[in-house]
Amino acid sequence: QVHLVESGGGSVQAGGSLRLSCATSEDTYRRSCMGWFRQVPGKEREKVANIYTSTGSTKYADSVKGRFTISQNNAKNTLYLQMNNLKAEDTGMYYCAATDTVREGWCLVYDRSDFSDWGQGTQVTVSS
Repeated sequence: QVHLVESGGGSVQAGGSLRLSCATSEDTYRRSCMGWFRQVPGKEREKVANIYTSTGSTKYADSVKGRFTISQNNAKNTLYLQMNNLKAEDTGMYYCAATDTVREGWCLVYDRSDFSDWGQGTQVTVSS
């Protein structure tokens, strides 16, 4: 059974940092492609970062490059999103997602419709 649980959200001042975690079941963590997305009310869910889990290759949305880092802890079956130098426009509900794919290149360009499994989300609020 798929199981993803996000945590680590909260309220922070602009320029601050947060680290989001996505705890998964062992079966879910074996999925080959995982990602972080975010959504604000009235807007579509947008991609933040993807990771191909077997190689650790990553890809980021332009809006977060250089500020956010997606990573994984294999021993803990956990996906992370380190967010530094946060801006007001980073505010939103953050979701982790997982799916399977056979190619790294596909994973890195996957968008929301390509992911099959989702967590419930954790809220991030950045005040300016």
